[in-house]
Amino acid sequence: MKIQKNISLKQYNTFGIDVNAKRFATVNSVIDLKNIITNEKDIFLLGGGSNMLLTSDIEKLVIHLDLKGIIVNNTEKNTVYVTAEAGENWHEFVLWCISQNYGGLENLSLIPGNVGTSPIQNIGAYGVEIKDTFFQLEALNIETGKTKIFTKEDCNFGYRNSVFKNEVKGKFIILNVTFKLTKNNHNINISYGAIKAGLENKSNPSIKEISDVIIAIRESKLPDPEKIGNSGSFFKNPVISNKAFQILQKSYPEIPHYIVTKDEIKVPAGWLIEQCGFKGKRIGDAGVHDKQALVLVNYNNATGEEIFNLAKNVKQTVKNKFNIDLDIEVNIF
Repeated sequence: MKIQKNISLKQYNTFGIDVNAKRFATVNSVIDLKNIITNEKDIFLLGGGSNMLLTSDIEKLVIHLDLKGIIVNNTEKNTVYVTAEAGENWHEFVLWCISQNYGGLENLSLIPGNVGTSPIQNIGAYGVEIKDTFFQLEALNIETGKTKIFTKEDCNFGYRNSVFKNEVKGKFIILNVTFKLTKNNHNINISYGAIKAGLENKSNPSIKEISDVIIAIRESKLPDPEKIGNSGSFFKNPVISNKAFQILQKSYPEIPHYIVTKDEIKVPAGWLIEQCGFKGKRIGDAGVHDKQALVLVNYNNATGEEIFNLAKNVKQTVKNKFNIDLDIEVNIF
């Protein structure tokens, strides 16, 4: 394992932000990882680089976690437990599960990033979240060098949230994640209208067919990070009180919404941002995508600071117009 100096991180983050790591190391084994944290506690972990915005050079040692491997632990009649190492690409892992006819992750197709970061955000799409199939994960305690198993209860999953963004933030490195998946097309979720329409009302679609439809939907609305730098959804969809929503609906009868509980309503952040005139807006090389206002983009050479300033402008404008605080989903560094 070699520690390199002054390495550009442009190719290691999906926004394509060109900042430098003063020191940089790619880690391919848990043994190497344990060795490095024995001497280095002040580290910056880098996985798929898909949920971050880099605004300055990184002074800490950047560890690019590149642990690979997929293991089928055991199978039951309609259930299978699959463990993927943290460095596995998320979408490729989903496609592998589909190829084995293991269901449960198909709605999460084409989400950027790696397996190891998926529980941190409790990533979700089209009615499914990680917590729905999560069984456990193994993580390394940076301080002690010992491994620990986190169950679903330990992770304290919430909407785009987990214990790894709160109580134990920065204290553990996720090594692998185990999912409890189904066999024989059990428990598919096609509740979203766009999925039903794409399936042309098939009564018993395969998980491959569901995945294909979701990939087509995402490709039609979301920019490819290989072509336009982005980190997917930049903001969370806000959840407001039913009372606040009723007030808002009087002024905006057409406002789309989803009922969370009898007292909570989720409002699409993309709609709020679009109503404020930001959809397709571009300031230099930083912009809001013209097909999905929830996505901020780097058209070529925007700095992280320029994109962050645009995000703050969006937040303030939405607050002024709707009295709703948008939370940033992306990690800012």
